[in-house]
Amino acid sequence: MADASDRPFDPADHRFGPTHWFEDLQLGQKFYINSRTQTEAMFAAFQSASGDNHPIHYNREYCKARGHRDLLAHGLQVAIQGAAGGGIFPHFIGDSLIGFLEQSSRFLKPVYCGDTLYPMLEVSKLQAGRTTGVVTMKLTIHNQAGMLVCDGQHKYLVRKRPQ
Repeated sequence: MADASDRPFDPADHRFGPTHWFEDLQLGQKFYINSRTQTEAMFAAFQSASGDNHPIHYNREYCKARGHRDLLAHGLQVAIQGAAGGGIFPHFIGDSLIGFLEQSSRFLKPVYCGDTLYPMLEVSKLQAGRTTGVVTMKLTIHNQAGMLVCDGQHKYLVRKRPQ
């Protein structure tokens, strides 16, 4: 009798687990995203990717002269910490994910270089269609002091279980 180690490797089997479908999701279900410390390298990478060269994000003396304790993170730099791919959600739903439809963000407190951010997505609404559904997720991002620095929502289009 052959065991699993005798079968040839199949990249399709290299995954988080089985696909979960729209019907498998529940209101209040939470999807953890790894915490990340906002380093100087992240500020520089965001500046390079966005083209935003305002000194409030990259010049410490400019920031201090305006009452900030360090470099001030761009709002979008904070919002991207909630990217679902940084956590387990897209791996949990696997092949049922069709796409990311929209997002919104509110920036509630300043985020500085050296702050550690703790993002979380929570299912807040499920809208079923005929073969798909829209999953609305509440985004929260807290800092190391437990302050809510950003919130918003994401919407994803997800397949229903095949008949």
